[in-house]
Amino acid sequence: MPISVPMMFAFGVPLVTAWAIALSAAWRGHAQELINPTGWALADRRLAGVKLWAVLGATIFTAYTYIVMPGRAFLSGGCAYYAVAYMVMVTPLGFLILPRFREFAAEHGFVTAADFVRARNSSHVLALVVALTSLLAAVPYLTLQVVSLRTLLDAMGLPPGSTAGRCAILAMFTVHAVTTHRGGLRVPVSVAMLKAVLILGTIVTAFVMVAVKLGPLGPVLERAQGALADRGGSILIAPMTPTAYATLALGSALALLVYPHVVTLAYASRTSESLRKSVVFLPVWTLVLGCFTLLGVIAAGLIPVSAGAGALAVPLLIRHLAPGPAAGLMFGAITVGSLLPAAVLCLAVAMQFARNVYSEYINPTATPKHEVQVARFTALVLRVAALVCALLLHPQDAVNLHLLGGVWMVQVFPTVAIGLFTAWFHPRALLAGWGVGMAAGTWLSVAHGFSPIVTLPWGRAGLQVYTAVVALALNLGTAVLLTVILQRMGVARGIDTTGGGGPLERRGRSTRMRVH
Repeated sequence: MPISVPMMFAFGVPLVTAWAIALSAAWRGHAQELINPTGWALADRRLAGVKLWAVLGATIFTAYTYIVMPGRAFLSGGCAYYAVAYMVMVTPLGFLILPRFREFAAEHGFVTAADFVRARNSSHVLALVVALTSLLAAVPYLTLQVVSLRTLLDAMGLPPGSTAGRCAILAMFTVHAVTTHRGGLRVPVSVAMLKAVLILGTIVTAFVMVAVKLGPLGPVLERAQGALADRGGSILIAPMTPTAYATLALGSALALLVYPHVVTLAYASRTSESLRKSVVFLPVWTLVLGCFTLLGVIAAGLIPVSAGAGALAVPLLIRHLAPGPAAGLMFGAITVGSLLPAAVLCLAVAMQFARNVYSEYINPTATPKHEVQVARFTALVLRVAALVCALLLHPQDAVNLHLLGGVWMVQVFPTVAIGLFTAWFHPRALLAGWGVGMAAGTWLSVAHGFSPIVTLPWGRAGLQVYTAVVALALNLGTAVLLTVILQRMGVARGIDTTGGGGPLERRGRSTRMRVH
């Protein structure tokens, strides 16, 4: 596909605008604030109002929203709409869970989810498990964002394997890394409103183009239904059993709420009330997700399967419908939408590594400034790892690893999210449950070819269930059973220090220091 110079120029406009805003935010903060974990990773806990809503939605809705889910709809049809159902579930669950995160963090000075886990269970090992699970799941997540950028460049005529394509990706991530390296969370926060405007503008423009170029939606969907039927799919969710659809939605929602970047934004909010208001208005972003998925369905009737096998569905549809400069602006908007969540996840995981791995096990005397330095370096390593994986892996492999990352991440839900409401579980039982869930989830995913669905022997046709939910059920069952056994045996447990108020105390192997 030939490169269009006007398209490439228009593609750069949203990116340059976003980078200018990011650079301004990175150098606007006071130096003393930016060398403190709360200042660098949580923007001094000052997020509220429209700004909090924008960055929360901009972080939750990633390249998976704009590229992968429409690609699934392009290949199989309406079953991809489980993503809309899971985002509908996120709103009430987030309304219940995220303010609890914020309340504990404000009272005790927590910066990461693992901080809370250690204080709640008085267990360094359990906190370490949460930190390492987040680190393990982060690389596939970040890799998928880079793969999505490769897809957009491919649609514009820059093959991902070409020197120009690789240089373009490297340049985008270099600027992305430089700005967040210094400014931390305040950088993606400053870009969030721009992303909201760009993404909303993109989806409105796309549907205007569909109406102008393709006519009424009815005939367009009929053509898509015919194409999907030829490949064994349907606009409706008939090919997928209700249990598969429901568990995919539920498991995805539970995993999302314990990802480090979502917890970080909960910690960074100014008040619980402002956080609740932001969560209530998340359905605006869910509507955008539904519209992008519908674009994948529309593309099924226009784009040959061999042209992109899913990932290129929406980019090729945009190029088919929009003139060069308009398509370039839309591609630039989606690129900004992919880079912002990657920035928040990078700094959230990096800070969790610095506080709950490095400071706990490697250098217990690390100062807050040193923690920020370690987090900055870790974030850089994560970005490099994601770039290398994206350049070496086939796009489908990146999607498979991302699905596996979701299976891993939901295994900390009992420890992190359920722990917000009860300290009944024994720490050793939670640790054993996590191990069972991780092992079972990984084995089921790999054994079934990274399919998100497994068929359980139930009834004549079997019961189709999301792999992560099966693993989570085993996790919870193990934790409950062992908690009862350990309590009956009188096995001692740590002291829950989240009820007494005051700042978190870090207990290293040789020191004891208070972290404000």
